[in-house]
This record gives sequence, C-alpha cells and structure tokens, in this order.
Amino acid sequence: MAIREEQAKHVATLAKLSFSEDELHQFTEQLGEIIDLVETLEEVDTTDVALTSNVNDEINVIREDQPLNGTDRNTLMKNAPESENGFIKVPAILDERESEA
Repeated sequence: MAIREEQAKHVATLAKLSFSEDELHQFTEQLGEIIDLVETLEEVDTTDVALTSNVNDEINVIREDQPLNGTDRNTLMKNAPESENGFIKVPAILDERESEA
C-alpha cells in the first residue's frame, strides 16, 4: 500500500516526532513497507491453526512476594529535578490539539 507523505507526517505529529524533509521521505517509505508487511500477513490462511497463548512449555517459577519497607519519599524527591505536593513534576504530554484528532 502506498502511503502519502501527508499521512506519514500526520502519524509523526500524533507520535510527537519531527522530521526534516529527507527524514520524512525515509519515514514514509519505511511506514509503507511496514503496512505492506502487515497486509501480507493478513493474507496467510490460519483457518486450521490452533490459538496459541505461549509457545514455550516451561512454567515460570516465581518467588513468593515479601513486603519490604520502601525508601523515604523525601529522600526520593531529592533526586527529582522538580516536584510539587509530594509528586514528581513532568512536562505535559497532551495538549488541546490532540483532543481534536
């Protein structure tokens, strides 16, 4: 499936990626190749193939949970570049433009 650069640019914007014109061209080609691969996989007949949730017969051996005291919050916050009300403050990742998408 051919994908247009405008579509690839839209996907990049949703993923908060920015590309130069050369990079956008390369990204468009790579995204098109991925879509082609998925379309090829959709053509495979899996009618008589049993569902598989795990291909490995080994069973995980997990240790029993043992509660431990955590690190003091104030000590942890000393490593945070910015905090507010006992929480680590990070930049916003969503904005109003995304609610329109």
